[in-house]
Amino acid sequence: MASAGINVLRYSALFAGVSYGLYHQSNLNAQNHKAKVDRDFAHQASLITQAKAEFKKKNMPQGSVTKGGEVISDPNDPKFDLEGYLTALMGEKAK
Repeated sequence: MASAGINVLRYSALFAGVSYGLYHQSNLNAQNHKAKVDRDFAHQASLITQAKAEFKKKNMPQGSVTKGGEVISDPNDPKFDLEGYLTALMGEKAK
């Protein structure tokens, strides 16, 4: 049988190992949770950006947009829409 001093040392090492394992596991879980929150936030931001682009495309007057999707910026064009042009200009400045 081992002496009492050796048993105390063994159980102290066991306790230290289990404590470190719990600490390390909690750090890994915290990092994983933070990464998941960051991914979710980035996904929501991309959805918002996509929704803004669709809203802008949907609410743009049809007469002020060419077939390529560009806004008519020539004021002499009969289909020129000042409100559509200014909206597109403000959208570009916001980016």
